[in-house]
Amino acid sequence: MQKGFHMQYRKVSKNGEMLSALGYGLMRLPTDGDEIDEALAEQQVLDGLAKGINYFDTAYPYHEGKSELFIGRVIERNGIRDQIKLATKLPHWLTEDSDHMLRLLDDQLERLRTDYIDYYLIHALSGPSWEKLQAKGVQTFLDTALASGKIRNAGFSFHGATEDFSTIVDGYDWTFCQIQYNYLDTGNQAGTPGLQYAASKDMAVMIMEPLRGGNLGKTPPPSVKDIWDKAETKRTPAEWGFRWLWNQPEVTVVLSGMNNTEHIDENLRIASAAEADSLTQAEVALVEEAAAEFRRVMMVPCTGCQYCVPCPVGVNIPTCFETYNSKHTFKDPSASRFYKVFNGGILGGKPGLASQCVGCGECLKKCPQGINIPERLAEVAADMEGDDD
Repeated sequence: MQKGFHMQYRKVSKNGEMLSALGYGLMRLPTDGDEIDEALAEQQVLDGLAKGINYFDTAYPYHEGKSELFIGRVIERNGIRDQIKLATKLPHWLTEDSDHMLRLLDDQLERLRTDYIDYYLIHALSGPSWEKLQAKGVQTFLDTALASGKIRNAGFSFHGATEDFSTIVDGYDWTFCQIQYNYLDTGNQAGTPGLQYAASKDMAVMIMEPLRGGNLGKTPPPSVKDIWDKAETKRTPAEWGFRWLWNQPEVTVVLSGMNNTEHIDENLRIASAAEADSLTQAEVALVEEAAAEFRRVMMVPCTGCQYCVPCPVGVNIPTCFETYNSKHTFKDPSASRFYKVFNGGILGGKPGLASQCVGCGECLKKCPQGINIPERLAEVAADMEGDDD
């Protein structure tokens, strides 16, 4: 490891491996036009490796299928296969049965120029997609792939309802899982209960979207900045977000989609110092105060508690509001695309678009925030489902 950086490593309970607390996400690589800027991206990947990052995460669809090909070339050119823990994911929505899954895995191994994948995930699971995959024979696929040595550890990434997470955890002998988690998503998707449940089963937990697509690292709204300014130890918004995550011993790896050299160095610096239980009680309370203020200034004051679901007509109400808030509060240019992917049923589940709302009012009886959900869903549909987004 390069002098000046002292990477923190955390143990995977089921195999004893030590993984870098900061993982390199290969979803948002630097680009030159529509293509990956391969020279710059390779330099950044190798620099991260030299400074102690050993966990590299990609997936079949990242960069329109080019991310796996890129990291495969980097591995082969530089002879670094035995220095990294490589993670990628099965695009289950493209599969028909367990044999088809095995053929797709072989294709990924060829793209990655390797004989094995260290950490293999079933990509973007939810309750409905897990039920479909069980019928397709996903457990047989995983058993076969593990027995052959083509994958060494089985896991899944999750984008679903809180109540479905434990069912998936209990549905297979997983080594690890990957969840969207940050100080705004404590009650959304897997949330804090999911993190703790997975850890109680000795599963490693990898964190995606630690800064909500980078939004929590941007200049915050003035009222949130006032809260950060009260801290005795001054930190950037990104550092608060990362430290809050690493403060939790249940967190194994925090993934960051890094494409800016300054941001990479900042993340490495934070990772070297942010040990579990290192924040004071006052600092944890400050993060909670900032989270509460973020929610107050959101377009829709939704906390992601999910009391409003299931919706009788299948609207994914929390995700509708989450992406709507991301677009307007954080000015996230990818919010509309994510809305259409995760709410449109593209990943194998049923569509949960805001426009499906029929105004039945069932959700109004359940929302602890008193949000006029049908009225706000109409706003989301008009804003997020236009042809030009």
